[in-house]
Amino acid sequence: MKNIVSIIGARPQFVKAAPVSRKLREKFTEILVHTGQHYDTNMSDVFFKELGIPEPDYNLGVGSGPHGEQTGKMLIEIEKVLVKEKPNLVLVYGDTNSTIAGSLAAAKLHIKVAHVEAGLRSFNREMPEELNRVVTDHLSDLLFCPTGSAVENLKKEGIVEGVFNTGDVMYDAVLSNSKILTSGRREEVLKTYQLKPKTYLYATVHRPVNTDNPQNLKNIFEALAESGETVVLPIHPRTRKAISDQQLSVVNYPAIKLIDPVGYRENLILMENAKKVLTDSGGIQKEAYFLKVPCITMRDETEWVETVEDGWNILTGADKNKILKAVK
Repeated sequence: MKNIVSIIGARPQFVKAAPVSRKLREKFTEILVHTGQHYDTNMSDVFFKELGIPEPDYNLGVGSGPHGEQTGKMLIEIEKVLVKEKPNLVLVYGDTNSTIAGSLAAAKLHIKVAHVEAGLRSFNREMPEELNRVVTDHLSDLLFCPTGSAVENLKKEGIVEGVFNTGDVMYDAVLSNSKILTSGRREEVLKTYQLKPKTYLYATVHRPVNTDNPQNLKNIFEALAESGETVVLPIHPRTRKAISDQQLSVVNYPAIKLIDPVGYRENLILMENAKKVLTDSGGIQKEAYFLKVPCITMRDETEWVETVEDGWNILTGADKNKILKAVK
């Protein structure tokens, strides 16, 4: 039986790995490596428990840090695992530093690489995620694309071998977990936050393009505050730090209900009951799309172009007026 090392490290990868890992283990030996990129309990442990992801065989505990430092630490530790385990294949997901570190470590050891969510492009090379996607795709032997446009993107870059349009495993995750949720659980979550269905906006902000730019972050919070709606916003650790560093007084925005990061199923409940979703996350865009909730993406571009083409997603960047117009 072949050995497969699966490398994960961040929330979107936990969601994708849950359904894939279950199927892999029916035929293969999977060795699960958690880089520790997301290490906060609410951003990591809760997803393993809730989604039934097996306990990682290795937890590298890399933690946060500048891109180069974080990726470098991951490379060192992943290489040690691969030398020890000698897998037939390394499986990576998405577009994080865990993704690029895993694919680089494997390729340099001449181990085949498989990339789940291959072929996505925002065509913005200033985004670290875009660089991670491109390099990982060009290192991969098996490229599992979620959409037809992703296949076309790879073809334009000369990648045609080992390319498969498999559909989106995030859709599998949304479907399976939505079926599990009872009406009682849904009511419990809404009651916890004193909410009623379709009476609020659900927002997430965590991309460096917004959190590390004081004007962008201020514009977003002002737009949410002036939307005329109650806004529920789970606060990402990076965003919390940015608010503190930039001395952004959130008490000036009483309409924004800041809550701790939530688990996957709670996130689904809060999204499906929202009037609209506002985000700079790639994963949240797709989850909103699958749940048929209109989405406003506070970025200038998206790798999920189908959501825009289908009219479910509007790109506003961090432009306050554009955000307010989209909310109305």
